[in-house]
Amino acid sequence: MLQEFKDFIAKGNVMDMAVGIIIGAAFTAIVSSLVADLINPIIGLFMGGIDFTNMYATLSGTVAEGASLEAARESGAAVFAYGSFIMAIINFLIIAFVVFMLVRYVNKAKEAAAKEEEAAEEAPAGPSEVDLLVEIRDALKK
Repeated sequence: MLQEFKDFIAKGNVMDMAVGIIIGAAFTAIVSSLVADLINPIIGLFMGGIDFTNMYATLSGTVAEGASLEAARESGAAVFAYGSFIMAIINFLIIAFVVFMLVRYVNKAKEAAAKEEEAAEEAPAGPSEVDLLVEIRDALKK
């Protein structure tokens, strides 16, 4: 069983997946910062200072007027945090767009490589070495 586990871990797919997960986690942190620190303030500026992260509705319990989402949660009130959901959607759309652009770039690179390979295969082949030697021999006989 231990040997099977070692074989499983040593497979290339498992290692590729592990690298992908690690890079994905780091990428998620970058996108979260991008949304929270750059995009959120711009959206808030255009929408009159609205901050999505603190948009919520109190379902039960008491929360001071104008309290932040964090303060409402700490008070023990049940809150419907729709602003956090909006931010999650924005994060998803940004990540999906970046992944789309990455896949698009990789596909274009693959197509270009395939076209170059196809052009190399279609290039007219010159006379072979044997053909040249036969021509030389024939020319010398004359």
